[in-house]
Amino acid sequence: MIRRLLVADRGEVARRVFATCRLVGIETVAVYSDVDTDAPHVIEADYAVHLPGNTPSATYLQTEALIAAAQRAGANAVHPGIGKLAEDPDFAAAVVDAGMIWAGPPPATLRTLADKIETKKLVAEAQVPVLPTFTDPDQVPGFPVLIKPASGTGGLGIRVVRDAGTLAEAIASTRREVGGEVFCEPYVGNARHIEVPILADAHGSVVPFGERECSVQRRYQKIIEETPSPAVDPALREDLCRAAIIAVRALGYVGAGAVEFLLDAQGDFWFLELTPTLQADHAVTECVSGYDLVRLQLLVAEGGSVPMPGPPPIRGHAIEVRICAEDPAYAWLPAAGTLHRFAVPDIAGWFRPLPQPGLRLDAGVADGSVIGMHHDPMLAKLVAWAPSRQEAARMIASALARTHLHGVVSNRDLLVRVLRHHAFRAGDLDTGFLDRHPEVFAPLLSSVDAVRLSCLAAALAGAAARRAAAPVLGSLPSGWRNVPSGSQTAVYDGPTGPVEVGYRMNRRGDLAGWWVRAVDPEELDLAGLGQAPVADEHPAVVVVQADSDRVVLNVQGIRMGVHVHRVGDVSYVDSPEGSVALREISRFPLPAPEAAESSLIAPLPGAVRRILVVPGQRVRAGELLLTLEAMKLEHPVHAPSAGVVSSLPVQPGVEVDTGELLAVLDPE
Repeated sequence: MIRRLLVADRGEVARRVFATCRLVGIETVAVYSDVDTDAPHVIEADYAVHLPGNTPSATYLQTEALIAAAQRAGANAVHPGIGKLAEDPDFAAAVVDAGMIWAGPPPATLRTLADKIETKKLVAEAQVPVLPTFTDPDQVPGFPVLIKPASGTGGLGIRVVRDAGTLAEAIASTRREVGGEVFCEPYVGNARHIEVPILADAHGSVVPFGERECSVQRRYQKIIEETPSPAVDPALREDLCRAAIIAVRALGYVGAGAVEFLLDAQGDFWFLELTPTLQADHAVTECVSGYDLVRLQLLVAEGGSVPMPGPPPIRGHAIEVRICAEDPAYAWLPAAGTLHRFAVPDIAGWFRPLPQPGLRLDAGVADGSVIGMHHDPMLAKLVAWAPSRQEAARMIASALARTHLHGVVSNRDLLVRVLRHHAFRAGDLDTGFLDRHPEVFAPLLSSVDAVRLSCLAAALAGAAARRAAAPVLGSLPSGWRNVPSGSQTAVYDGPTGPVEVGYRMNRRGDLAGWWVRAVDPEELDLAGLGQAPVADEHPAVVVVQADSDRVVLNVQGIRMGVHVHRVGDVSYVDSPEGSVALREISRFPLPAPEAAESSLIAPLPGAVRRILVVPGQRVRAGELLLTLEAMKLEHPVHAPSAGVVSSLPVQPGVEVDTGELLAVLDPE
């Protein structure tokens, strides 16, 4: 039996496994890199072993270091988590060779699954529907086609090719990107991504757990999952589960995993792959089935049998969203920084199946967590379980909208807009959902009046904080004078550029007038900004309460509470209308060095991976200059226009921060 378990992963994955271990009486061992010294998964473990370094390749993906850590900590079993190690046959074999229990599929099965072409061949021989596979461009009979890497996961290297003229270059580009072989298969438009979670033991039993709808994706990465699928009826569910069982047995699979299918509008489906991990979206399956899948996974790893005769019944509906640190201002690239506050309201459960409908949060972060560039940008998974799909969608959208998420930008607003979209509510989903509905990318806080009120609340809270800290006369209203005086003003750098807010208070401390205007960035060079008149179009506002962390405004008879969390010169404002981060601009800013007009700067922190040009080289518009590696992905930096590379101050392997100079390109 498993006595002490090392989890070869970090963040919410490690915390999720630890939660079940505590429940069933298994001691836990965490591993951690330099930057994860005080991470929540380290604090919660019974034992923790340091892996010197920061990059995944030097720490969490180091087979020898992980085996040594398990042996030093006295662990007799290893759980691989859900990342690359969970699919690495060499790591699985090393654990077994070291005499420890491996909580995953057999190494031989992982070797087969590592080759997607061979996997599809074996599944096809077992009479499971599979799309044709082409490894030679000349074999492709028609278009469009999808290019996929022959190994690897996570959506890296997948691209659509719509004509023969671009196929050869697309294949060559994909091979360079993934560093290996690729294959083509027909592209199925308007298709859904459906997966069947399974549990298989070494005694021949295979149990499916219904299906999960994973069609809402961006860059081939899932962002919303749910079960059951609104497109799957009982007959289709039975067919999908039967095909999943056949595929599992054809591949000799043992453990927890998911068989992934493509489903078209006519109800036809095709096998995509068998993912040999617990999957990040296992929480929705736990909610509707009532089973702890981690407990079952560990039971099978100990040699036990699946404890149920067949698929468990589905209870209600569950929806999961992946909250990720991503910057919409930079094409949704991963974002880094300090998470100053992360608070989700009304959480009913953490890391375990819910006993009754409610909200569950699986998070690897907490207030003060540092979101670095070396790991996946996912912060947490929020799950809602309710009797119906409509109730679950409404519940999770409301909780997300009221979440306080300060310090790093995220995809939270996108998730809320998708969940509230009429097409999502109607179940009209496929993998092109976001392409068809670009309106979901708009921020929640988009109305002019809502932005104005947020700026006003930030200014009032800032004034209250300064009055509370004043050494004398701290009880006087902010801005009070014996004689009438000018308005108080503050300038904030908001999501759409600088804005100035001004307000006047009367002798009783009531708001006498206020205005907000957009500011030309060139005006910020002036020592003082001009006073704008009180705008007639602004609604009457009464300040009910103005503290440093909460402002209550009465707007035309409707009272609204606004939370303000100030960190340094940034005010994080949360209201029923949405959330916004406002950085207060100093009235007397220090001069900053100006970058050359043709400078290319880093859009995110990362490590320079490849440099494809040299100083003096002429480049075309759109030509790839270099790549940055951040959060397990490679991000390209292209030439914005034709020109000559005049300066290249970085080298491969060098770590850069956001805004750091990468190259100077003199345009022609």
